[in-house]
Amino acid sequence: MPKPELYVIFTGNRGKKSDTISLSKEFFNGADIDIEIKAKVIYESDTKDIINQYIIFCKVLDEQREKYGMTEQAIKETIKICKDRNVLKEYLECKETEVVTIMMSLFDDERIMKTYAKDIEKETARRKAKLMLSNGRITIQEMPIFFPEFTEEEAREIEAEVGIMST
Repeated sequence: MPKPELYVIFTGNRGKKSDTISLSKEFFNGADIDIEIKAKVIYESDTKDIINQYIIFCKVLDEQREKYGMTEQAIKETIKICKDRNVLKEYLECKETEVVTIMMSLFDDERIMKTYAKDIEKETARRKAKLMLSNGRITIQEMPIFFPEFTEEEAREIEAEVGIMST
């Protein structure tokens, strides 16, 4: 039976990162854990192989996302740049529409997760604001200082909810 090997493709800037990563070191401060996993890290190199081309594609995509946000334009610019640089050129010429569709769905998933996270943060802040108002720790006038994420209207709603709870 062949010896199993795990690989991680790293698409960021290498810096002084190691050639291997360890689950216990990366996520558990080197603690002794029941399952230890070590993986070899593949970074961008001078080769022209498919993995290196994928890493370059990801780096170009990151640059374009910084310029254009998570938009179709960022994807189309990435594809154009990569084809011009002969990175995944044949694949991108044959499958451009599919790549745009897949990348847009990934962007949509990422947007959904970010929106969900913001909603959770706002609901947590709302609960804290209610608690602080109901305990007299802050006034409605102080709410914008401690909770700038709320509009005046939202602050009044929170105040009304606290008033209803206390009667």
